[in-house]
Amino acid sequence: MGTIVVGYVPKPEGHAALARAVEEAKLRGAQLVVVNSHRGGRDFDDEDAVKTEEQLAEVRGRLADSGVESEVRQLVRGMDPADDLIKVADEVGAEFIVIGLRRRSPVGKLILGSNAQRVLLDATCPVLAVKATS
Repeated sequence: MGTIVVGYVPKPEGHAALARAVEEAKLRGAQLVVVNSHRGGRDFDDEDAVKTEEQLAEVRGRLADSGVESEVRQLVRGMDPADDLIKVADEVGAEFIVIGLRRRSPVGKLILGSNAQRVLLDATCPVLAVKATS
């Protein structure tokens, strides 16, 4: 059984990535590892941790309903989300990574999104990028 890693944030692009990753896991009979990463520090306090855990409980429920074998990892270890995602993918020998993208302003298009760009360029496995529906 293979493994698919998906980067999840509680935004439309995260929901799109999760939905596609579940579809791919079902098609391939693969396990899914969901990664939610935060840098931590002053910008991530106890209230944020509780809110994030509530959001991830919803994700766990959706995954249980899907029937896909899965694991959810919430990482708060000071690394960039791109680094966490790539590191987890390497640790589990992922077949590929799924990330969500969102529309960006003309200025934002110049940098694509630093985390998305880093995953696309630095991952050692293929990356599937999906667009958010809204």
